[in-house]
Amino acid sequence: MKPAISVIIPNFNRRHFIGRALDSVLSQTLPALEIIVVDDGSTDQSLEFIKKTYPGIRLLRQEHKGVSAARNLGIKLAKGAWIALLDSDDAWFKEKLSLQYKAVEQNKTYKIVHTNEIWMRNNSPLKQMKKHRKYGGHIYQHCLPLCAMSPSSIMIHQDVFDDVGFFDEELPVCEDYDLWLRICSRYPVLFLEQALITKHGGHDDQLSQQYWGMDRYRIRALAKILKTTNLNSADHKATVEMMLNKIELFLKGAKKHGNNEFCHEFETLQSNFISAPVTDLQN
Repeated sequence: MKPAISVIIPNFNRRHFIGRALDSVLSQTLPALEIIVVDDGSTDQSLEFIKKTYPGIRLLRQEHKGVSAARNLGIKLAKGAWIALLDSDDAWFKEKLSLQYKAVEQNKTYKIVHTNEIWMRNNSPLKQMKKHRKYGGHIYQHCLPLCAMSPSSIMIHQDVFDDVGFFDEELPVCEDYDLWLRICSRYPVLFLEQALITKHGGHDDQLSQQYWGMDRYRIRALAKILKTTNLNSADHKATVEMMLNKIELFLKGAKKHGNNEFCHEFETLQSNFISAPVTDLQN
C-alpha cells in the first residue's frame, strides 16, 4: 500500500516549469498516494499540457486567487494524512518522500519534517548565506528573521492544519513565513540535513520579485501572531523585538525612497508596542 502522502503543487502560468516538478514527483522511490495540481487560473495552456502529458494527475482549477488559496484548496481536498508541498518551479530528489516518511515513522511524535536544499539561479548554483541555515527542533525564534523552511521541502500532517489553520490568503507573499510562525510556536520540527530539493530562481514571475518592501508582510505576520497566539515569555519578547526592528528598517527605507503608503500604519504599530507595558502586550 502507498503511504498516505498527498502532494500539492500550485500552478499559475508555469507551463515551462510544471513538467520538471511533476517528473520529480513521479520519479520518487516512495510513490505518493496522490499528486494534486491546483491551477490558479492559468492562461498559458498549462491545463492542456498537464491533461495531455500527465493524465494520472488529479487536476483542480480555480479562478486566480493566489498561491495561498491554491495550496489551501489542495490541502482541504487531499486524501492523505500527510501533505507534501512543492512549488511548480522547484524539483525533488528521488529519495525525498522516502527519507521524510522514514524519519516521521521513526519519530512518531513529530508532525512536521523539512530538508536541506540546493539553490539554483538562472541554472547556476547559488551559495546560501549563513542566515539561511536550516534547523530542527523548537525553531520558532529561528523563524523570526526570515522564512526558515521552504514550502517545497516540507511534509506536514493534516492534524497541524486542523490546529493552526491554513495559509493566509490575504498575504500575496510571505504567506509561508506567516504559517511557519504559527506552526513553530506550537510544534517542534524534524530536519533532514541532506539536500533533497532543488529551488530554482531568477525568473521574472517569482512572487518575491513582484513586491517591494517584503518586510511589510512579515511585520503584519508578527503583529498577528502577537495578537492571536499565547507565546511563552522568551518567544514573545523575541517576537516584539524582531517586529520593532523590522518596522524601524522598513520606515527608513520607505521614507528614503518616497514610499510613504504604509508609514502611518507601521508608525502607529511601533508606537503602540513601544509605549505599552509588557503585561499588556502579553494579554
